[in-house]
Amino acid sequence: MSIIGVLIAGLIIGLLGKFVAPGDKDNIPLWLTLVCGVGGVLLGIVVSQALGWYGTPGVDWLFWIVSIGLSAVLVVAASTITGKNTVGR
Repeated sequence: MSIIGVLIAGLIIGLLGKFVAPGDKDNIPLWLTLVCGVGGVLLGIVVSQALGWYGTPGVDWLFWIVSIGLSAVLVVAASTITGKNTVGR
């Protein structure tokens, strides 16, 4: 995947990661959500290559599912680290 592909996929995956992250009151900025998306895609590539799921013919559905899940984890982690998570306060 090219740099442009990673950035575009990261933008979309970051928003999907925020959507599937638990709790709807995490107030992290949009730029941080997008950074989490790019990080999720990059980590998704590493994990998928390690498991042999990346680069298969056709659409790599497992890669995309892993990337969305990792982005959701990064969004929750960023919300917790920045202290802007308002759930339970």
